[in-house]
Amino acid sequence: MDQLLAVKIGCLAGVLVITLLCGLIPSQVRWFQFNMARGKHRRILSCIGCFAAGVFLGACIMHMVADALGDIQEEIKKRQRQGNIIHKLNNTSEADDDSDAYPFGELIISLGFFLVFIIESIVLHCCPQAVHAHGDHESQDSHKDPPESHSSFRAFVLFLSLSFHSVFEGLAIGVQKQVTAAIQLCLAVLIHKAIVVFSLSLKLVQSGTKVRWRLLYLVVFALMSPAGISVGIGVSLSNSNGSSLAQAVLEGIAAGTFLYVTFLEILPYELRSHESPLTKFFFISLGFCVMAIIAIWA
Repeated sequence: MDQLLAVKIGCLAGVLVITLLCGLIPSQVRWFQFNMARGKHRRILSCIGCFAAGVFLGACIMHMVADALGDIQEEIKKRQRQGNIIHKLNNTSEADDDSDAYPFGELIISLGFFLVFIIESIVLHCCPQAVHAHGDHESQDSHKDPPESHSSFRAFVLFLSLSFHSVFEGLAIGVQKQVTAAIQLCLAVLIHKAIVVFSLSLKLVQSGTKVRWRLLYLVVFALMSPAGISVGIGVSLSNSNGSSLAQAVLEGIAAGTFLYVTFLEILPYELRSHESPLTKFFFISLGFCVMAIIAIWA
């Protein structure tokens, strides 16, 4: 048990350090400032941005949505098994068929999507300046930075949804009962986090988020997985299952918010660039494939 605890603490420190390092590179290095780039430099940054968009697309579909659907479905089946005894005693076992057919997981993810949609709509409605900027978003130079008030809000939503998911990733490491399983999962999370936090930092730079807020977002994001690992260690030591249904629901809502930002902000922003369509397709697909391969290990 002591060895397992030491491995988990090592994972906690490793995830924290790697996340901070990979996040600070695009945030603090001037080379990644898209507004200052010209010519070949700008094209390279555009390709990196497309790769980052593919990473977010892969993280959204292959990780967050898949994990949320799996966890929610598992919780539903668990409660159905508990209720089967009552159904059989009352000769109403056919009631299970209706609940199996209803897509509860997809519904919860959709609620997360519409939650961000309504919040953003309220923000744009209450801020005339943001509404005006949002209406003029399509211009001749369609790869210019989006309006700060609008894009910064979506950057915050992106940070928030990724942070929620990071807590659950850390929780998965913390509750492992074998050293080998903990190390394997930690390595997968480390690779995943390094790529995602680099892409997140790049998007924060592109959205025009101020430096102090970028640093705050990155530090808080870096602390999320270690916090999850800590909670997982506490749960494993206390032999408690925790509130698994609440965790599954929160993960579903986080997946829905991430779905919104991925398809309405990140992908449209990169697809408006002046690069060749095949070049954009290649780098977006490359980013997606990287996350798909990581999903095999995880």
